[in-house]
Amino acid sequence: MTSDSTKVALVTGGSRGLGKDMAIQLAKKNFDVLLTYQSNESAANEVVASIRAMGKKAAALPLDVSQSSTYKSFVAQVQATLSSEFDTDKVHALVNNAGTGLYAPFDSTTEAQFDDMVNIHLKAAFFLTQNMLPVLSDSGSIVNVSSGLARFSYPNYAAYAIMKAGIESLSRYQALELGSRKIRVNTVAPGAIETDFSGGAVRDNKDLNAMIAGQTALGRVGLPGDIGSVVAFLCSDDAKWVNAQRIEVAGGVNI
Repeated sequence: MTSDSTKVALVTGGSRGLGKDMAIQLAKKNFDVLLTYQSNESAANEVVASIRAMGKKAAALPLDVSQSSTYKSFVAQVQATLSSEFDTDKVHALVNNAGTGLYAPFDSTTEAQFDDMVNIHLKAAFFLTQNMLPVLSDSGSIVNVSSGLARFSYPNYAAYAIMKAGIESLSRYQALELGSRKIRVNTVAPGAIETDFSGGAVRDNKDLNAMIAGQTALGRVGLPGDIGSVVAFLCSDDAKWVNAQRIEVAGGVNI
């Protein structure tokens, strides 16, 4: 059923911020795009409309990545949507992007906050990908989204950052074990970006913005448009020999 000319990318958390730019950039790389959103259906539909205006197919499905018990039913929805909207039965690229931050001191982070980070970041990239394996095309690509905070450290990000360190290890194991299917797995680690992530602190706090820009070789913080094209590259045949790599997209921060 899959056509050689049809490639579909699935981007979790594709309705806003970095995920939105990833979805748009994948469409520019000639992918049709299936994206997920947690609650903001109207924002997701706007992204879908933008991609369709580019001449590519697009659709959006709801998904709360913190609820691993829903993954099987979500994959069934993906299969139905692939058939009805994309005229294919496979996803060719999976981008595990959906997530949320946590800004909390180590000494007062609660177990509930920690468990949320595990569910949203680690369990999702592990078990959602596991559930997607029957739908993921051989010779496909997986991109897991990490963070510069897995390499360098700022106060109050311990619970979030160690999940991202786990993501980077997971990516290498996935690359090793899925290699027999010629599936490539890479990690993109953004630096600080001007989005509404963590309440929009990097975007809206001028002192924080200036501090990070001062620690960055290229002299500014990141913008959403700095990340999506790198993800699209890794999903494309242009990156066919790039595997098990961590690419930090951060302008040279804390070199």
